[in-house]
Amino acid sequence: MKIDRGVGAGLLVVLLWASAFPAIQVAVPRLGAIGLSFVRLAVAMVALLLMASVKRVRIPRARDLGWIVAAGFFGMTAYQLLLNGSELAVPAGTASIIVAAAPLVSVLVARLLFQERIALRTVIGSMIALAGVLIVCLARAGLSLSASVWIAVAAMAVQGIYHPLQRPLLRTYSGFEVATYAMIAGTVMTLPLVPLGWHELIGASSGGWIAAIYLGLLPSAVGFVLWGYAVGRLPVAASTSLLYLVPPVAVLIAWLWLGELPLVIELLGGLVVVVGVVVISQGGRILARIRTQTQRRSRPRPGDQRTEASRV
Repeated sequence: MKIDRGVGAGLLVVLLWASAFPAIQVAVPRLGAIGLSFVRLAVAMVALLLMASVKRVRIPRARDLGWIVAAGFFGMTAYQLLLNGSELAVPAGTASIIVAAAPLVSVLVARLLFQERIALRTVIGSMIALAGVLIVCLARAGLSLSASVWIAVAAMAVQGIYHPLQRPLLRTYSGFEVATYAMIAGTVMTLPLVPLGWHELIGASSGGWIAAIYLGLLPSAVGFVLWGYAVGRLPVAASTSLLYLVPPVAVLIAWLWLGELPLVIELLGGLVVVVGVVVISQGGRILARIRTQTQRRSRPRPGDQRTEASRV
């Protein structure tokens, strides 16, 4: 029953996080990249703080503030600003496919910061996924000449940096606590930029505000809480594999909501990205299963041994 609830929570997270990409398309032209970033982070921060008061979240130790600031900057402030800025020109489905390659950066950062070994399958998977990202980036003639797609790539990079930065914090704090700390830090660091986008913010339509509040409450606040619930009740491989569904679901939602029709080559590139990430995260397990099955098949059966003995 726990596994069923965990899968249900994980699938709901996929739906919420996938819906964020088309929701940004609705909100960012009205609020601007800075305004949308601040509103989304601020709404999520308030929601998480309200939940934190119920869950009795601990105050972080002073020695952990450096990691919290770094996580808040890369995972919240920089990611929101870059992703929102890119979606002023990049379709929602395309942005979701590019961001799906974030684990490639996470592997490199984990190697540099924590000296984690990079296995051969990681190198192969990274090359496959990078090829997929290039296919997506060059799929549209307009995007290949625009800086917006490379801003989406930068958003993917900072998101990839964010994930391993949580590792030292997760040794001491829960996933919910780390998300709350990072959200507060990200909101505070975005605040000084608000005057630059103030005119767009105060002139935004109700539709833009509704989309921004939706992004803060559901994909950000509720999404983090549900993700922590799912990760706590599922094996790591199962919870990670659910995230591979985000790009195709985002493409589907963008088509139904915004009428965005993805190019066939974009879908192909997205599939290549997913294959590369699967090779990185699941390659070791897949190879281990193949070896186990091969060994089992190569072992002589008891009946075969008796037959050989009778022949002798």
